[in-house]
Amino acid sequence: MKISAKLSVVLAAIFASVCYGVALEGFMSLGSLQGQVHDDALGFAWFWAFLGTIAVVFGAIGAWMVRTAKESDA
Repeated sequence: MKISAKLSVVLAAIFASVCYGVALEGFMSLGSLQGQVHDDALGFAWFWAFLGTIAVVFGAIGAWMVRTAKESDA
């Protein structure tokens, strides 16, 4: 299965949105937690934020590749 460069940018944006949504939900729910559970939930939220950032980086690289591709490469 081949995924085009444009589709990879769209999929990266969708994945980043999901990751940031999970991270935001995790950060917002920290107020009711205490002790080790709080620390674990904080690490979980930061992990999802990291995954979202990686998706944004790869999406930006893909968008740059799409924008700078020559017409003869298509």
